[in-house]
Amino acid sequence: MSSTAPESAAPAARRVLVTGASSGIGAATAQRLAADGWSVVAAARRADRLAALGEGVEAYALDVTDDDAVAALAAHLEATGGLDAVVNNAGGALGLDRVEDADLDQWRHMYDVNVLGALRVTRAVLPLLRASAAVTGGSDVVVVTSTAAYATYEGGAGYTAAKHAERVFATTLRWELAGEPLRVVQIAPGAVATEEFSLVRFDGDAARAAAVYEGYQPLVADDIADAIAWTLSRPAYVSVDELVIRPRAQANNWKTVKTGV
Repeated sequence: MSSTAPESAAPAARRVLVTGASSGIGAATAQRLAADGWSVVAAARRADRLAALGEGVEAYALDVTDDDAVAALAAHLEATGGLDAVVNNAGGALGLDRVEDADLDQWRHMYDVNVLGALRVTRAVLPLLRASAAVTGGSDVVVVTSTAAYATYEGGAGYTAAKHAERVFATTLRWELAGEPLRVVQIAPGAVATEEFSLVRFDGDAARAAAVYEGYQPLVADDIADAIAWTLSRPAYVSVDELVIRPRAQANNWKTVKTGV
C-alpha cells in the first residue's frame, strides 16, 4: 500500500471581467492581468479585436448599453466558473462643445456607456462576486473613471458630468457594501495617450487628436493597467478606494506644462 499522499489539484486562476477591452486601457489591463495569472474575460463590442489579446484571455462580444446582453454575460460567467473581480473600463468622450451648443445625443451616449454601463455590469455580476468572496475571502469591483470625475473644464461638461456621476456611483457602492468582503476601487487617469480616445472624441480628426498629447509626455495605457493590477494584488484587508494618476506635466485638468518632455 503506497504511503504517498495524492497530489492536490492546483487552485483555479482567479477570474476577472474587463469591459471596453478591445483597445487602450482595457486591452492593456486584460493583457497585464493575464500575464499576472488571472483568467481574463475581455468584453467589448468589437469582438474581432479581442482575439489579438493573447493567451489567458477569453473574448466576449458585449455592448454595455444592452440590458439583455449584460444579463446574458452574467449567465455565461455563472455557468463557466463564476467571477472574482470586474474592471468597469468601457466608456469614452464625445465632442468638446460649449454647453449652449451641446449635442444631446452625445450626452445621452456618454452617460449610457460610462455611467449606466458600469451600473448594468456591476449589478449583474455582484451576486457572482459575493459568491466568490464567500469562498476566497474577497472580491473586487474596479471602476475606471477619469480626473474629469473631480473637476470640469470649458467644453467638457458632457464628459465630466458623466465621469462625476460614475465616481459617485463607485463611492456610494463602496459605502453600501461596507462590512462585506468586497472592495470598490476607483482609478482616475489623467491624460493617457491611447490610439482611440481623442480620435473618437474629435470624430476622427487625427491632427486635433494628436495635438492633445504634443509637447509633454502623457501617460500610456500600460501605466493604468499597472495601477489596476496593483490594487487587485493588495491583501484582502487593504482597500485602495481612489487612485488619481496624471502625467507629471499635467497639474490639473486645464493646465499642462508643455516643455517637450
